[in-house]
Amino acid sequence: MLRAEHTINASYGHHVSAQDETAPLLGNRPQRRSSPGTSFGLSVFNLMNAIMGSGILGLSYAMANTGIIGFSILLLIVALLATYSIHLLLCLCIYTAVTSYEDLGLLAFGSPGKILVASTILIQNIGAMSSYMFVIKSELPAAVAGFLAGDHSGAWYLDGRLLLIITAVCIVLPLALLPKIGFLGYTSSLSFFFMVYFAIVVVIKKWYIPCPLPMNYTMMYMEISNGSECKPKLFEFSKESSFALPTMAFSFLCHTSVLPIYCELKSASKSRMQNVANLGISLSFLIYFISALFGYLTFYDKVESELLQGYSRFLPGDTMIITVRLFILLAVLLTVPLIHFPARKAFMMMFFSNHQFSYLRHIVDLPPQHVCYLCSLEYFT
Repeated sequence: MLRAEHTINASYGHHVSAQDETAPLLGNRPQRRSSPGTSFGLSVFNLMNAIMGSGILGLSYAMANTGIIGFSILLLIVALLATYSIHLLLCLCIYTAVTSYEDLGLLAFGSPGKILVASTILIQNIGAMSSYMFVIKSELPAAVAGFLAGDHSGAWYLDGRLLLIITAVCIVLPLALLPKIGFLGYTSSLSFFFMVYFAIVVVIKKWYIPCPLPMNYTMMYMEISNGSECKPKLFEFSKESSFALPTMAFSFLCHTSVLPIYCELKSASKSRMQNVANLGISLSFLIYFISALFGYLTFYDKVESELLQGYSRFLPGDTMIITVRLFILLAVLLTVPLIHFPARKAFMMMFFSNHQFSYLRHIVDLPPQHVCYLCSLEYFT
């Protein structure tokens, strides 16, 4: 098989020695002191931020429709497949001496392959960013209103469009302009702690909601049936189970961010990046499983497809629930710059043959996230 002969700049990929998979990613070239690479911990946080998103809110519903053991098996299979696919990807990078999806497409199929790969990344990541920004637009006003007393309807700070513009300009845009994905490790660590807080709250609130669930929310102890509905199901197979499968399948989707993270990893090697992936996926699996299990054991068959809706109904005005809703939205918001980075890189590599990094081009080029904002503002009205 042909070997890549050229070396790519740090922002778009690196030359990798195909002879020694444990060699640093930068080969024998001296590293610049100003860019020592991203630490192992920040790389793990970035990968976990790419993995976990608003989908965590639907995992309890998935468990209710597959059973505890069924859910555990499916989640474990998806996690193992994600880990193995990253292993294959890293092996391919070592074998071809290429560490960019676009150049892998170029090496395999020429220019059409490069364009196809870049287009696929653009479509996937722009779709993800659009959905995340739509979640911000629709849910952030309710999260802000939860902290306010009295009637504030019509206030500017409860306007979803205005809040979307403010968060996009003040948070997403500055983070998206950072030259390296490694710089986002600090915000990704914040997103990780938001998710940990969510899991802790789900565990704590398990003991605040009675089972069986009340008939209505003003008569909290009027039971709708006997205690038989409080028995967890180990296996569950029904037509609703099929709706849980897509949620499970996309639980560990992070592959468009793997190679950019790999390129900037300090003392990068295949084994070191594999350890980043293993730890990131393992921690994500743990948070997923804990939040899904205790969310299911709180509501059982009455669990909502969006978990926080159930808590808002049974514990209206609860400070922890209001806070965790805001934290989940912030975690989703901090994911947008991370998935924007591969999308912009694909855009630039598709239209510019020069791989050398240009900060002016990095800023001036039309960022794909602008499409997301227009989509969220104009289409999702």
